[in-house]
Amino acid sequence: MQLFNLNGDEWDRTEDRPGWHSKDAWVGARIGAELIGGSMYELEPGDRLWPYHTHHGNEEWMIVLRGTPMLRTPEGERELAEGDVVCFVRGKEGLHQVRNGTDQPLRVLMLSTLLAPDIVEYADSGKISALDGRGERLFRAFRGAEAEYWEAED
Repeated sequence: MQLFNLNGDEWDRTEDRPGWHSKDAWVGARIGAELIGGSMYELEPGDRLWPYHTHHGNEEWMIVLRGTPMLRTPEGERELAEGDVVCFVRGKEGLHQVRNGTDQPLRVLMLSTLLAPDIVEYADSGKISALDGRGERLFRAFRGAEAEYWEAED
């Protein structure tokens, strides 16, 4: 059995981009999970986690561990409380982004199915990311002109 404590300060990655400062602990990998992914994020005051996005292949859940994050969805923004659990379904209905509008760091735990392939859509920028059957990125690009099925195949 592998154990990880959600109240600890063990981190696997930090994001230091202005407006996006956060820490990430890969909980699922640390406990040996195979079918459910999990990441715990600590988000600095005034910053955001991830661009506004959705997964077309995977469902995600968010559990608020500490603080009061602002959650952006297609329904608008809503303040969440410690202990709140939210599900982001696959597709456009599951678009989401978290913002910390407080003066204290906050923590959320994200759980996800680990289905592959997956397509991630970034609604604000128009980017699309495609992941293959092993979860490796095939591409991340801005939407472009549609291609016909037989185009460039001769």
